[in-house]
Amino acid sequence: MGTQESDERRTAGGGTGRRALLGAAVLGAGGAVLGLPGAARAADARHGGGPGGGLKSLPVPTVIGHRGASGYRPEHTFGSYELALDLGADIVEAGDLVPTRDGHLVCRHEPEIGGTTDVADHPEFADRRRTKVLDGVSTTGWFTEDFTLAELKTLRTTERIPANRPHNTLYDGRWEIPTFEEVLRWQNEQTRKRGRQVWIYPELKHPTYFRKLGLGTEERLAKLLRAYGKDRKNSPVIIQSFEPTSIQRMSKLVRNPLAVLLSGAGSRPWDFVETGDPRTTADLVTPRGLKEIASYAQGIGPTLDLVVPKDSAGRLTEPTTLVRDAHRAGLVLHPYTMRNENPFLPAEFRKGGDPDAYGDAFGAFRTYFATGIDGIFTDNPDTGVLAREDFVNG
Repeated sequence: MGTQESDERRTAGGGTGRRALLGAAVLGAGGAVLGLPGAARAADARHGGGPGGGLKSLPVPTVIGHRGASGYRPEHTFGSYELALDLGADIVEAGDLVPTRDGHLVCRHEPEIGGTTDVADHPEFADRRRTKVLDGVSTTGWFTEDFTLAELKTLRTTERIPANRPHNTLYDGRWEIPTFEEVLRWQNEQTRKRGRQVWIYPELKHPTYFRKLGLGTEERLAKLLRAYGKDRKNSPVIIQSFEPTSIQRMSKLVRNPLAVLLSGAGSRPWDFVETGDPRTTADLVTPRGLKEIASYAQGIGPTLDLVVPKDSAGRLTEPTTLVRDAHRAGLVLHPYTMRNENPFLPAEFRKGGDPDAYGDAFGAFRTYFATGIDGIFTDNPDTGVLAREDFVNG
């Protein structure tokens, strides 16, 4: 999930308030221990999911590991991806996809990698640091498109928000940057190992920006999916992007399930800015806008604030009609992002002021599930699975 998540920038120092809870969650990480099979069966019975293949085979509400289990491991690493499966995630968001200079797709939150790798510690790459305009925002750092894959493989990943997740810094330097082709092979291996189909949910990041650089990402993604036989209607790969025209392009290249990501109501997708399309996200979430999206995609990934807005104090207000309107258009909704730490929760679910402590995440999950959403992105899949079990079983 992308740059549009402004809540990720709200970091602060110190605090170890939920270490005991974290330890218990990770030590009890097996899906069976967390009650996933029973919850999934109950969800199937309640919502009609089951062995029909494709999206219909997923339990509802679906628990999606946001960049893996990034509440416990540095995001977009195989350590984070595998832990998400261990914790019971139905889908792993394995891949915010950005290209290298030599055309490989790699998995990073953003093309700028100064905040998620140790590149600053590599003197041989000091001259690669530069300032660029990324979707209208001046950004300084190191960018994947200025490195070959071989060069990126000399780097190691680090925790992106250490002020909120100091425990994750324990794993700084342990994993390298994965390529998406490695993810596809990993998906096959994990499916065989676990005896169940592993799903992934890659996102195309800044496709207009990269197309202008001659590094179009849609065609590269489609080529890889075709090579691995994962470009079909029931393939366990859902493709998402904040740019509707990118998803429209993908709809002509592959038959995978597709989802349009939606940021704040007043925002404009960057492809709209580039082409002079005056519409905002508010236009896209009207019945007319949703009907148009449904002509080329199967789902939407709205920010949670589009489902239940917050007031000026950060407390939840009344749900919007988005869930009802999207379902009427035939779209599934997978909003983002639930996190357990206080700064990322609605104000009424926070406990104290420690930015490293957990609030009442179960209460927040329950509130969002009650709106009728079909799934949710979360940095803490184990919490999401337990919350779903509580919700489905009443």
